[in-house]
Amino acid sequence: MFGIAQIFSTPFATAQKTDVGKLSSGGKLKPVQANMDIRKYTLNLDVDIANKFIKGNTTVNLQLKNAADTILLDLIQHYTIEMIKVDGKPISFDHNEEKIFIKANGGDGVKPFSTSNQFNAGNHSVLIVYSGNPPEAVRPPWLGGFTWSKDRSGNDWVSINIQKEGGRMYFPCKDHPSDEPNEGVEMNITVPAGLSVAGPGLLQKTVTKKNKSTFYWKTNYTISNYCVLFNIGKYRVFKDSYTTINNNIVPIEYYILEEDSAQAKRVIEAKKRDSKILEKYFGEYPWYKEKIGIAAVPNSGMEHQTMITFDNKFIFTKVGGQDYSANLFHEYAHEWWANKVTNRDWAHMWIQEGIGTYAEALAMYELGGQEAYNQIIANHKRGIRYRKPLVGGEELSEDETYAGNDIYTKGSFFMHSLRYVLGDEVFLKTLKQLATDEAYTYDNTVTSTDVEQLFSKAAGYSLKPFFDFHLRTTQVIEVSIKETGYQQYQIKPLNYFMDLPFEITLNGNATRMILGKDGISVKSTTVPMVDAAGYYLKKVVIQ
Repeated sequence: MFGIAQIFSTPFATAQKTDVGKLSSGGKLKPVQANMDIRKYTLNLDVDIANKFIKGNTTVNLQLKNAADTILLDLIQHYTIEMIKVDGKPISFDHNEEKIFIKANGGDGVKPFSTSNQFNAGNHSVLIVYSGNPPEAVRPPWLGGFTWSKDRSGNDWVSINIQKEGGRMYFPCKDHPSDEPNEGVEMNITVPAGLSVAGPGLLQKTVTKKNKSTFYWKTNYTISNYCVLFNIGKYRVFKDSYTTINNNIVPIEYYILEEDSAQAKRVIEAKKRDSKILEKYFGEYPWYKEKIGIAAVPNSGMEHQTMITFDNKFIFTKVGGQDYSANLFHEYAHEWWANKVTNRDWAHMWIQEGIGTYAEALAMYELGGQEAYNQIIANHKRGIRYRKPLVGGEELSEDETYAGNDIYTKGSFFMHSLRYVLGDEVFLKTLKQLATDEAYTYDNTVTSTDVEQLFSKAAGYSLKPFFDFHLRTTQVIEVSIKETGYQQYQIKPLNYFMDLPFEITLNGNATRMILGKDGISVKSTTVPMVDAAGYYLKKVVIQ
């Protein structure tokens, strides 16, 4: 550690507690941060569990698109920043309102970074040394922070959840979903000896000195800020392997509490089975160069990249005679829908959560057949509350989109409706393309428009009205059935937005028909039924 007095003569930026309940990551990106491209994060942290305290440093490697007088990072006020260096030079900074303003023009006894008082365009390395007490989670994983707990044997057990509040909850970063570190993350986490750290990527080494152990984790993949984290426990690591659809062998590592070791095989076997289902529809497991990871945590699971967390309750239901955990499967589906295919802006969060939830319906079909699929889709439909559109604008924070929204249930049902419109062949092929094409994956983030344009191209006509109606309004399709004569009826949309196929039941027989703006006239000995199978969110008015 550098001597502080030797390298930085100004007072420390002292900690002032943040009301983290009001925090929500994302939102409108400030121009100074839009000028920054994050390349890599390196975290070196010592976790003092007894005092619920962390200390260490984070190095942010970034690229400036244009020369700038300020580098802007995010970090909540819970921490004391001891010093900051840019490219090895001590630098002046302000830490307020959850942001770190790093200035090139010097001040407070610190020399200017350069004669031009600017950071040049190109690559820079920013070292931030800090310490403090992280916020404690109120209702993890939804209201996040650190959870300091004990397992049943009295061992320390720590989890981190920061999706809503962002990475700034414990490390300096550019806290926006549009910018992931292209060159990955290194996490070197020190904990009391006897405990283990579960992290993203691959464990490079473990070094134990006296009463402390440091775990060196590294991922070379891009990764969302809220997945840059670790969990601590008295873990036993169960290992296995999985051969992907492309014949790559991926290690499986399950960080399970020692006291629950008897459950490990059951969870791993379910994981292998789930991998096959997800690969069938969405392509090869995304992180085959690293691992399939699972970590036991004292809260509901989360989609932390290459180390999905599991709530450790081992509650399974039987579907088609097989063990199934909705929590384990849903979070695993996020390895494709969230971690590989990532929304550029929280406004488009339905892409991650809605398609991740629809993946559960596909799993039901694989395990329990059409009836199981129909049942879960019906459950999703019943869960829709219609309070706000799935996409409520652009450049929204996580909370603005997530709170009170139907991104899970309506997002899933929207996929169900789109599948009916396009037919299985086009829909499933295009869905897999969305999950596998480099234009939409890894370094490249997506919006609703990207998804719409991909499906429109596959359909051969514009689906924009269909996407806009379902994503940007809370309306349902309204259809009238009007008797116009003896056994004669007119079926007509009341809020037409585009021609759509409907299953119309006449005389007990269902036929797929196109319903346009002017509707259709039909003959039937009984009152016709529209979309009896329930492919659409709709209201039928019989006149």
